[in-house]
Amino acid sequence: MKPSYIRVIIDRMIHRELDYSVPETLAARVGVGSRVRVPFRDKSALATVVATLEQSDVEAIRPIEAIVGDAPVISANLLELAKWMSAYYCCPLETVMRSLLPQVIRKAKIGWKKQLFVQPARKIDNKEVEKLKKRAPRQAELLETIAKLEAPMPAAQLLRKTSLDNQTLRALVKRGLVQLHEEAVERDPHGDEKFIETINLELNAEQAIALKQIADALEAPESAHPVLLHGVTGSGKTEIYLQAIRAAVEHERSAIVLVPEISLTPQTVERFKGRFAEAPGAVAVLHSHLSEGERHDEWQKINSGRARIVIGARSAVFAPLKNLGLIIVDEEHENTYKQEEAPRYHARDVAVVRAKIDKCAVVLGSATPSLESYHNAMTGKYKLATLTQRVDTRQMPLMRIVDLRQERRKEKAAAILSEKLRGAIADRLEKREQTILFLNRRGFSTSLLCSNCGEARDCPNCSVALTFHRHVARLSCHLCGHTAAVPKKCPACGKDALIFAGFGTEKVESTVAHLFPKAAVRRMDADSMTRKEAYRETLLSFRAGKIDILVGTQMIAKGLHFPNVTLVGIINADLALHLPDFRAGERTFQLLTQVAGRAGRGETPGEVFVQTYTPFSPSIQFARHHDFAGYFQQELEFRERCDFPPFKHAILITVRSTHEERAKFSAETLTRRLKEWLEPEFILSEATPAPLEKLQGQFRFHILLRGNAIMRLSRQVRETLDKLPFPEDVIVTVDVDPYQLL
Repeated sequence: MKPSYIRVIIDRMIHRELDYSVPETLAARVGVGSRVRVPFRDKSALATVVATLEQSDVEAIRPIEAIVGDAPVISANLLELAKWMSAYYCCPLETVMRSLLPQVIRKAKIGWKKQLFVQPARKIDNKEVEKLKKRAPRQAELLETIAKLEAPMPAAQLLRKTSLDNQTLRALVKRGLVQLHEEAVERDPHGDEKFIETINLELNAEQAIALKQIADALEAPESAHPVLLHGVTGSGKTEIYLQAIRAAVEHERSAIVLVPEISLTPQTVERFKGRFAEAPGAVAVLHSHLSEGERHDEWQKINSGRARIVIGARSAVFAPLKNLGLIIVDEEHENTYKQEEAPRYHARDVAVVRAKIDKCAVVLGSATPSLESYHNAMTGKYKLATLTQRVDTRQMPLMRIVDLRQERRKEKAAAILSEKLRGAIADRLEKREQTILFLNRRGFSTSLLCSNCGEARDCPNCSVALTFHRHVARLSCHLCGHTAAVPKKCPACGKDALIFAGFGTEKVESTVAHLFPKAAVRRMDADSMTRKEAYRETLLSFRAGKIDILVGTQMIAKGLHFPNVTLVGIINADLALHLPDFRAGERTFQLLTQVAGRAGRGETPGEVFVQTYTPFSPSIQFARHHDFAGYFQQELEFRERCDFPPFKHAILITVRSTHEERAKFSAETLTRRLKEWLEPEFILSEATPAPLEKLQGQFRFHILLRGNAIMRLSRQVRETLDKLPFPEDVIVTVDVDPYQLL
């Protein structure tokens, strides 16, 4: 039935839905999920249809102006997911819709790329070519090439191939010998790459059992639980994913694969495109390093049903696939799945809810599952599939702990590389094996200090010291992006006594290059990987053996498979361990285990050196023995005693302002109101300054709430905020299930 009225959410923050009438001429083309242009106040606005209506109570209702695009862009299931996210994550539906639809699709300004194609106008015989040769030899040469074409060819490609110009081509068109026509072409981010076809590998007994559990979930998704695939590093989880997706595709279903880092996407894409090489267009890629045109084309390929498999970072969980059968969340514990701006969703949790709505199977994979996921498996909410052995029974790497306190006593100063680690690197270089050095801190020096007065060069906008980057000879803040020149004298006391303290990846790279001048050393962090293709080029060079030592931050910590890496050095394991955050120990354990897992994935056993000032920390000791179960048990006891997740859900409210007193007063007022209006079952902390008190020029205060009934708690928080007027320069943000409390 044709709708007479529609209800829409416009692309503006007005916090309500609006009704419009539908002209008879447009009624047949409009439906739930359609994009429309509507009159709003005295302008036009783009909007998404969320419901079709037979009647509306709105007086003087206005008609829609136009329908944007040929078909709906959001399915009813995705709309249901958006409404759940709005309620759960305590944010307006308009905000969620921005995440669901890429900007390039919402704005509808970029379309398909059009290209001119060349073909003969009719059959060309040799006599015509010979005749033309006498009058216009260049035209004859081009005509000869065009006559041999088996299919239309892009004009630009033809002219490059023949080294002839556009004028020559146009002359042939004028003679009626050649035809030009325009066609839409896909901007494929991997179009110029060749992928080697691969076949299913033989699974070991543990892998086969895990695959059977996923296959059972694919067969009966309505009653299936999410499957937590807990497999040690190098246990062949990716092969299980590939075979599970093959099973889904054979059942005419589609699949989403989420990876935590853009840097993992090239290697993952290669594996998946190679396995499904018989249909190269079946695999689409979605991540933030695509150009707008590439994103448009990949999204349209998915929406039209031509792509059946989508690989991408967290926003790929919203891929508009038809007949979704399987969602895989690789490295499900990773913090990059949590979005830090509204809507502050966690892609893993959204994947589980989407799987329930779409009635499809969901697999969460990790060598170090999050405590929440593992607890869900222990309590029966999730099914647990375990892989305890590496493929081909390869040994887990041997982990050696280096006590930096003793090293400091020996060397009278803090060495970046301990004596043992230096010796191990030299040994690997001699054997022509590769090394990865990990430090989760960018830059050359982490602070600039005055040795006379002790003053540090702090960021004017944030509560952190500025980091020195030698390659640009500037001080910069990694939180707000503020940069400053390096002063010649101390601005506080005027003395020429400035020293660089601490170190980051840039200093490690410089030190390693100095110690091992014959080695090829490369750095991989956010500063060195600014170009679009930089990730892929570096990883390809490393795989080809052109790089001996790879220094990097957490973008090299997980998911990468390089059989010739036999040594991993963790420069400082303590960096995240002592942060004021209940997840600090868990994150350190996960990071150590994941980084260590890059070693010994080939025939030669791997070795890992962990440099630390706190060698007896449970996170380090349990990681050393690859003992996830032991760590899980002791960490769970601490969480239960303190009423932290997974035993209670948490909501973190941040109140911030450029005026410290206003932020403090607003936070304290909000706390009083929450105490009055919240049900007594919920735990409410006092308003306190955030551990990172100042960020991007704003003073920040935290209020932490905990409780079991998260939907009810989220609703009550939202109702409380709606009732309270805040000063214009005070911003309040709500983070449900926060990943970090800084």
